[in-house]
Amino acid sequence: MVRHRHRGRRKSRWRKVTAAVVASALLAGAGLAVARAAGEKGPASARPSGDVSTTTTGDRSTTTTSTVPPTTATTTSPGALPQTGTLPTTTSPTFTTRMAALWQGVSTGSGSSALPGFFPEPAYVQLKAIPSAQSDWTQRLVVEYEEDVAAAHQLLGPNAAAAALVSVDVNAAYAHWVPVGACYNDVGYFEVPNSRLVYTVNGQTSSFGIASMISWRGEWYVVHLGAILRSGRGGEVDRPQPGPGAPTYSSTC
Repeated sequence: MVRHRHRGRRKSRWRKVTAAVVASALLAGAGLAVARAAGEKGPASARPSGDVSTTTTGDRSTTTTSTVPPTTATTTSPGALPQTGTLPTTTSPTFTTRMAALWQGVSTGSGSSALPGFFPEPAYVQLKAIPSAQSDWTQRLVVEYEEDVAAAHQLLGPNAAAAALVSVDVNAAYAHWVPVGACYNDVGYFEVPNSRLVYTVNGQTSSFGIASMISWRGEWYVVHLGAILRSGRGGEVDRPQPGPGAPTYSSTC
């Protein structure tokens, strides 16, 4: 696996991003095309109880969203609510919003702007059967995510601000259920590996990967952007290459 690396000092503290800042930053985003493949995801016995729904339209379908809908105010974070057994799709407006936030962070080099696309802290605390899950989220996962965002920004080059996100390619056939007890988890979830962010800059189409997304209440969130297992200090970019590339399968947590 070829990775573009960006070495930099880890951020010393966690920066909170309010819903108001996220909404104002994302309402300007438009034209995000989301590509996905549909189909069954393994034997029924491997699935959780509850409804698991998807739409089958052949090997791959594309949904284009012309506008990003306004954020609906809520008093309860989705991460604070219980998990469900719903398989996420890439057609939800909230998925489009999260991917727009991720791209906003990559194109500007702002890790804090990309945080709405990241797995929520309250959900991680519910999910992980480890001591100090909250500290692991803030001191490890978020730091690595922001470093990877910075590395991806550097990959875009001097015209990064002009780079445009074309699509997010998620192969739903690679989604698999991670049961309770696996990977130090108290709660089960779906995981999909190696999706692709496809973008244009300077008239050229290129792409790089999202190492891992996992589900919470029927929605995909990025949990590892550049790599699941780090090769060293500093940010990483997952399989950058010319052209759109293609998702690949790996059995991960």
